[in-house]
Amino acid sequence: MNLLEARGLKVSYGGINAVKGIDLEIHEGELVALIGANGAGKSTTLRALVGLEPPAGGAIHYQGHSIIRQPTHQLIRKGLVLVPEGRGIFGRLTVEENLHMGAYCRSNAKEIKADVQRVYARFSLLQERCRQAAGTLSGGEQQMLAIGRALMSRPRLLLLDEPSMGLAPLMVQKIFETIRAISAEGVAILLVEQNAKLALETSHRGYVLESGLITLHDEARALLNNQKVRHAYLGE
Repeated sequence: MNLLEARGLKVSYGGINAVKGIDLEIHEGELVALIGANGAGKSTTLRALVGLEPPAGGAIHYQGHSIIRQPTHQLIRKGLVLVPEGRGIFGRLTVEENLHMGAYCRSNAKEIKADVQRVYARFSLLQERCRQAAGTLSGGEQQMLAIGRALMSRPRLLLLDEPSMGLAPLMVQKIFETIRAISAEGVAILLVEQNAKLALETSHRGYVLESGLITLHDEARALLNNQKVRHAYLGE
């Protein structure tokens, strides 16, 4: 079953067509990579899927229902959650306050407290810094916090926008271990990632977005062996 499906999705900024009518789908529990050069429209696509950019055309269905022009906060309640490029943490709030912001649409205090502890079990560094201002964390720690905050909303589909950007190799490894673990727990993931090789090695399927259009779609392993992908995105 398709958890999310976009058909003919278009997004425009003024007179610029950033996304030009793409089709993509995410199945239950699936990890899918969306790769492409800078400016291809990847982040715009994610923002449109969660209601942060109004589509200029096309359809988006989530759990079998149209979500075109539904407010983002309603989509979060339905389990469709974005970790944005740049992390978007609240720098003046503590780590734990940021985590509670991720649960703003929930009301069961006992369950929220239990989920905070689950995030700390996943990211022990965050527990050590739970009362520290989030803005004083390293880039990698802020990315952990951004993912942890998203998990506090109990996502069914998690959209990740450039989770490894600006991070040291060891931290990139930790973040991708976390992505694999979240996927193994049954959460569907749509991953936009500058490191195309790592993204495809981690994913089940992949899409290649070029200048606002999907030009390739295949199993991740097939894309890793595709000569065009290897030349354009894998540095070969």
